[in-house]
Amino acid sequence: MKLLKALGLGAVVVGAVGLAGFWFLTEPKRLDAAVLASAGAAGDASRGERIFWAGGCASCHAKPDAEGDARLELPGGVALKTAFGTFVAPNISQDAVDGIGKWSFDDFANAMMAGVAPDGSHLYPAFPYTSYARMKVEDVADLYAFMKTLPAVAGRAPGHELGFPFNIRRGLGLWKLLYLSSDPVIALPADADPKVLAGRYLVEGPGHCGECHTPRDLTGGSRKGLWLSGAVAAEGDGKVPNLTGGEGGLGGWSAGDIAYYLESGFTPDYDSVGGAMADVQRNMARLPAADREAIAAYVKAIPPHPNGY
Repeated sequence: MKLLKALGLGAVVVGAVGLAGFWFLTEPKRLDAAVLASAGAAGDASRGERIFWAGGCASCHAKPDAEGDARLELPGGVALKTAFGTFVAPNISQDAVDGIGKWSFDDFANAMMAGVAPDGSHLYPAFPYTSYARMKVEDVADLYAFMKTLPAVAGRAPGHELGFPFNIRRGLGLWKLLYLSSDPVIALPADADPKVLAGRYLVEGPGHCGECHTPRDLTGGSRKGLWLSGAVAAEGDGKVPNLTGGEGGLGGWSAGDIAYYLESGFTPDYDSVGGAMADVQRNMARLPAADREAIAAYVKAIPPHPNGY
């Protein structure tokens, strides 16, 4: 009897220690105050518009098929149906009740770069903060300033539809330990072509191209060893193209071909962009030509891989 009591007490102690360890490891971690302070003065809205289009904010948060100024209305509601459940893009307009109108810059930066909501909870990585973590905080400040110029749109988007255990947000703390990093994916020498370095920043950071074009493992993390090699689409059975120079990729495209595709939507074979990429291309067309050229230079410089799907 005494042995059973001892074993029971031991199990309780081990369980308590394990729970405490889980709670500690999964605690949402905000950005360091020094990082936020390094953004300096208030951001510049005119520069922030460039980051808005590079980041593809309208693609998920505007109404489907929105055109013109309606693409700057961001009520959310777009649903992403995945193997983990359905994620719904929230309202990120300036509405103070249903959107992010009351968010401070610190709130905004922590959501963008650390995946932490103002209430201290983890955000789901359907919001691509694993890419935005590589952004310059100054660019996040500029984006925040631009977002402040956009209209308020009332209406709260529906919540996510997730089953157990994916509805336990606290568990994302462990996932972040594995997959959230501000380090570049592709190492480049400091004296690399400035155009390639600029392209790496745009592709790996605000452009978050790897979120769709890189295959994922069973827990939903990007397989960075197969960076941009193509992937099964998050929704359905579609395939997202290989962007590398490997078999099935863009080896036959020149940097000029890639830049022109991002500007016009036409391939070297005079085919036109389609599917989800059509909206991405519309965003890319809003960038300065130098940005599209930098993206193309980086894509041509990354290691080749055969199709990752």
